[in-house]
Amino acid sequence: MKETIVIKIGGNASDQLPATFFKQLKVWWQQGKQILIVHGGGPQISEWSQKLHLKVKKIDGIRVTDQGTLNVTKAVLLGLVQPKLCQFIANAGLPVIGMNASDNNLLQGEYLNHQEYGEVGQVTQINKQWLNEELQDHIGILAPLAQTSDGAWLNVNADMAAATIAIQLGAESLVLLTDVPGVLNSGKVVPQLTEPVANKLFQNDIINSGMMPKIQASFTALKNGVDQTFITNDLGRPGTQFQ
Repeated sequence: MKETIVIKIGGNASDQLPATFFKQLKVWWQQGKQILIVHGGGPQISEWSQKLHLKVKKIDGIRVTDQGTLNVTKAVLLGLVQPKLCQFIANAGLPVIGMNASDNNLLQGEYLNHQEYGEVGQVTQINKQWLNEELQDHIGILAPLAQTSDGAWLNVNADMAAATIAIQLGAESLVLLTDVPGVLNSGKVVPQLTEPVANKLFQNDIINSGMMPKIQASFTALKNGVDQTFITNDLGRPGTQFQ
């Protein structure tokens, strides 16, 4: 099977992808690698929630999601962010396909903590065979939404979704592409990060709550078979590598 690279793109990053992003995708594609992009859309979801007078609340970087917010999340991810990303990649001359949880039971999940977070879940299983077949011929663009066994939709933190999918695919690399060049300490990128150092930075309020899901996702993937994990704002630069 081809080697797989999973890239998570945040909502801010998806609107400002540099030329180096598409250049690196082409290099990997020409090398015969499978590429899956899991996209967030946090800023866009917050913007539309506010327009519709829905409360925006996060706990440790996870969006509290009632039914109204879930509807907005689905509309933004599947109707705005994903089509735009697909168009960008198609314009770069690469084959691309948009994906979501309802494609052949692609992402199955369960509630994270219904009382605390509402309609928020975690990915428990993926349709690995179907996904691998599609990634043979296309770069996949996947929204971080899962479905329960009875068909209820769940909002999933995109960082954790990307990590879980990377683990289940046996990916060689997980890259979390964000709007900062890596994990920062005193304005400088931390080139290599271990878990004890990350915990110390968090305790000293150097790492904020929004970065924590990315760091947790990176270490989770690394501990469960993914060879390399990075946080960066440019595929051409490694940013912070986790160890």
